[in-house]
Amino acid sequence: MNIKIVSVGKLKEKYLIQGINEYVKRLQVYTKIERIEVSDEKAPENLSKAQMRQVKEKEGERILSKIKEHEYVYALAIEGNNPTSEAFAKEIEQLGIQGKSQIVFVIGGSLGLSEAVMKRSDRQISFGNMTYPHQLMRLILAEQIYRAFRINSGAPYHK
Repeated sequence: MNIKIVSVGKLKEKYLIQGINEYVKRLQVYTKIERIEVSDEKAPENLSKAQMRQVKEKEGERILSKIKEHEYVYALAIEGNNPTSEAFAKEIEQLGIQGKSQIVFVIGGSLGLSEAVMKRSDRQISFGNMTYPHQLMRLILAEQIYRAFRINSGAPYHK
């Protein structure tokens, strides 16, 4: 299985980079994982709805350029389904059984994901109704992917 995480913006916080690197290192036993950052669109603080849509569309184009036609895409979106860790692990396992071994997770910028990215996604998932900084979501996602592989291998990590 190959996993790709496409996210908007450059991660600068050392503690997040260190945490993500640790989970990526742990995941190498189970899967190949690739991280891709696309640039965020610079925008003023107070945007109109039209300007917000435009920013998301530009970021969305950059995201979509990193996704191949055959890849299974998860969009991280607050309105998405909120699976348990065990259900998420089972989904990942089932995708592998079904021959969908190229999985992409997409994390949008501070304004979220464009309509085009949402349409391209095969599934939208959420990590709850709370709002998290999109940079922190990279670490949370890496941990949950690692947890899924540990659950699927029967390891005790998820307890």
